[in-house]
Amino acid sequence: MSDTETRRGRRAANALSDEDRRSRKRGRIVISSVLIVMLLLLAGGAAFVWNAYGDRISLAMGWTSNDYEGEGSGEVLLTITDGQYGADVAEALEQADVVKTSEAFYELLLQQPSEVSFQVGTYRLKQQMSAKAALAALTDEANRMELTVTIPEGTAAMDALELTAGVVDIPFEEFEAAAADPQAFGVPAEFPSLEGFLFPATYTFEPGATAESIIQTMVDRMWQALAEHGVADEDAWQVLTLAAMVQREAGSRLEDFPKVARVFLNRIDIDMLLQSDATVSYGTGNTHTVWTTDEERADKSNPYNTYANPGLPAGPIGLPGDTAIEAATNPADGPWIYFMPVDLSSGETEFAATLEEHERNVQRLDEWCTTHAAEGGKYCD
Repeated sequence: MSDTETRRGRRAANALSDEDRRSRKRGRIVISSVLIVMLLLLAGGAAFVWNAYGDRISLAMGWTSNDYEGEGSGEVLLTITDGQYGADVAEALEQADVVKTSEAFYELLLQQPSEVSFQVGTYRLKQQMSAKAALAALTDEANRMELTVTIPEGTAAMDALELTAGVVDIPFEEFEAAAADPQAFGVPAEFPSLEGFLFPATYTFEPGATAESIIQTMVDRMWQALAEHGVADEDAWQVLTLAAMVQREAGSRLEDFPKVARVFLNRIDIDMLLQSDATVSYGTGNTHTVWTTDEERADKSNPYNTYANPGLPAGPIGLPGDTAIEAATNPADGPWIYFMPVDLSSGETEFAATLEEHERNVQRLDEWCTTHAAEGGKYCD
């Protein structure tokens, strides 16, 4: 075949009729439409994925970090007790905002050439330290305070004594035996136990201290706090019982404490059940959560069940600090009879004067929990 014939053949093979061109154009339009739809679907899916897993994706891609940088600032006292392991310490560090995430600290522990063990005691640390800086501080004996224990606000009395026992090296059984007679320490007879009457603070004890002397120190410190807030001896039970509820229910937002106290007092004024999950869970012996079941809330035999029994519970449900005592003695002014946390990580809480407002806030919490669980969070478990 000649070159001329070859070129003609190529032109003939590439030639398209008008109908062919229209057909291909329609094909391109269809394909473009499908691509647009697919892109829209992908965009919608990406938005969902980002909302649910954005933090994890950012971390995996290196856009964000699960660790702080630097040596931190301020001061935090953190108590490590006998029996706490690396994961427990990592979680406590995150809760105190010493490290950004427990994962960053725990992963650093696993990378150490030899196993790290922590000495029992209270440590002076800083807020927002890098995991590396926090580990260095915890392994530096200069930061450990001998025979010093920090009791956090809201801790249950026996949990506080167990924490103390692990630091001062006194068997917890000795604290249990001493606590069985609260009136021996000057606790009023109407209190069913030491609960509520050990002041949450940082204590340093001398060698040779006993379970009895330690308890007496904490009780005396609570009497001091009550006097500073102008609470008469005969009002101690009511104030501490209300303050302990506020301490457990109000979370970490100190500005909400007076409003939470007002909600409970407003309910008492109109003979409305207080309906505190924290009191119910305390009465079941579960002092580490405020989540309850339908069966637990229906159990009237529980003297701390404020869903089934009117008025304040049988006594305090934890150890209130100064802010909670102040709220119980000087509550905010307002018409609220409901409160609902709507973000369990930040403690953001909404207050309502009507059931309709409250139900909207309940829906907000449900939505937050759904998103939080999808991100792998545990607050709503």
